[in-house]
Amino acid sequence: MTALRIFFIGGGISYRALFNWISPWHYIPTMLGGTLFVLLFFTYLGRYTDVEDESFFVVGNAVYISSISCVYGSIMAIANERFLGTLSPLLATPANRLALFAGRALPYIANGIVVSAYGFAMSWLLLDFDPPASSLGPLAIVVTAGVVSCTAFGMFLGSIGLRARDVFFIGNLAYYVLLLFTGANVPLDVLPGWMQTISSGLPLTHAITAAREVVAGAPFSSVAGLTGEELLVGTCYAVAAYALFRLFEIEARRRASLERV
Repeated sequence: MTALRIFFIGGGISYRALFNWISPWHYIPTMLGGTLFVLLFFTYLGRYTDVEDESFFVVGNAVYISSISCVYGSIMAIANERFLGTLSPLLATPANRLALFAGRALPYIANGIVVSAYGFAMSWLLLDFDPPASSLGPLAIVVTAGVVSCTAFGMFLGSIGLRARDVFFIGNLAYYVLLLFTGANVPLDVLPGWMQTISSGLPLTHAITAAREVVAGAPFSSVAGLTGEELLVGTCYAVAAYALFRLFEIEARRRASLERV
């Protein structure tokens, strides 16, 4: 029961404390305003390039914009504990480390799902995007898998940020790498072979492909493999993230290194 309280309540308090989630006016411009312009920009750009049909860009970007929460938020959820000076007191507690770590991911998973759903809703309202009703359930599953995987990727980068000097550089780099490598706006089959290899190990790549197939009318059974691959990628990042977190905690007790900037 204590671990569950740390997981849910601790994660929620951390979200509010580190990101000033006090007023909707902090949330709306960042998570809803900015993501809408990303969606509209790339969809209109794609409309006039005739590389693919408009649905290609709508679906790709509606899934991709969840990374703003999953990557930036998750990185700061871990690394900001160090930069704000709260990491040492946190690690001095006897709290369950897995619950402590995983609980910080939960708000960003929920946030990423909300942002992606908002992107699809605005596409329906502004871009005449009208997927079949039968695709909405499978689409929700695929998007959730992508968001979970992307959040695990963000937590992995956040754990690196416990040692790195410039965590914001890491976040910016990861955000644009996902934009270029996941096929959100460029078909994967036109990318160079080395980029396709990298993309297969990144979050959102398989989710975006699966989402496009579902919107085109494919049943969930035909994209179950892609969804499983997306979750496998996320699991690998989650394990690596927690392993780094624990490694740096152990090293910190020996060298007092986590507070170094």
